[in-house]
Amino acid sequence: MKKGMIKLSVLYPNGEGKTFDMDYYRDKHIQLVGRLLGDHLKGVAVETGLAGLGEPDTPAPYIVCGHLYFDSMSDLQKSVSANLDQMVGDIPNFTNIQPVVQVAEVVM
Repeated sequence: MKKGMIKLSVLYPNGEGKTFDMDYYRDKHIQLVGRLLGDHLKGVAVETGLAGLGEPDTPAPYIVCGHLYFDSMSDLQKSVSANLDQMVGDIPNFTNIQPVVQVAEVVM
């Protein structure tokens, strides 16, 4: 992604009793998000946590991190606000985790 883009990160914290269906997320949820956000969405990245730093076998702090990229804050706000209910409403289909959301600007 290029400098100045806006990144919406949706982070799913790891922990006891938390579940996540990666197949559903990758094959259905991300496709739904792409259809809803349309041309405003410029890129997507999905990461699955492997480990944390520290002692050996430290679990990753996040099970999954999803990142959506936009050209501007205005594009993000217009497209996400119009479709937020549908996107959030799909979350119970793949996880029992309350996600952490952050909006950032790409600086490098």
